[in-house]
Amino acid sequence: MPISKAIKGLQSINSMQNVVKSGIPNKEESDFIKLYLLEKEKTRLKNEESKLLLRLGIIQNKLKDIEKYNDEKTSQMLVSERQKLYDPKEEKSVFKTMSIDY
Repeated sequence: MPISKAIKGLQSINSMQNVVKSGIPNKEESDFIKLYLLEKEKTRLKNEESKLLLRLGIIQNKLKDIEKYNDEKTSQMLVSERQKLYDPKEEKSVFKTMSIDY
């Protein structure tokens, strides 16, 4: 007795060579599904793009504020250092004049 007759249902097993159907149907109905999914993906990507542009604007505003703050502080530091270097009051207080009798 051959093995294929001994086991019930073994003769109904198909291999890749004798199967001619594809798992993906090539019907017009599947085109509608593909179009629907592509439209959903398109709207999702547009929403994501708008959110990213909004976030980019917020980040650029923060960077401008930081740059403005840094410019103000550096200019204040430069002015204070110049005043320290060229302040005549400090020169008088540092050096004392004394008269010497000969």
